[in-house]
Amino acid sequence: MTHDAARAADAVRDAIELEIEYPHPPARVWRALTDSAALAGWLMPNDFEPRLGHEFSFRVAEAEGWSGVIDCRVVALEEPRRLAYTWQSSGLPETLVRFELEPTAAGTRLRLVHSGFAAGGPPALSVRDILASGWNSKLLREALPALLNALRDEAP
Repeated sequence: MTHDAARAADAVRDAIELEIEYPHPPARVWRALTDSAALAGWLMPNDFEPRLGHEFSFRVAEAEGWSGVIDCRVVALEEPRRLAYTWQSSGLPETLVRFELEPTAAGTRLRLVHSGFAAGGPPALSVRDILASGWNSKLLREALPALLNALRDEAP
């Protein structure tokens, strides 16, 4: 593969892009994305606050070669439609996580774009592949739906 072809392939792999529809209203999905306790219930423990410019961290147990800390900053907040925050950990380049919500007849379409991996070269692209698997399986297809169902059951 030529250098230009390799760069083009990396650009294609720069972002994780997923779209999933949930049978829940946008307000409930928004709560799952912006309430610290709810966010901890499906993603990771955190000190998130839904405030533009807020710096926060996700924290889990250390793993071999990883501190278990992800430092973030809220860079977009348009309730109940759009949330974006930076995501940086373990010497890798800062990436961007963006959630967009769209009401549908059946509930809410959530679009996730996690981008900025190509700037970090092969190590960051490897992390991108690991994160893509997590976002697309356990997190958005299992953990978030379970939390949304629990939030529904809490409603009066």
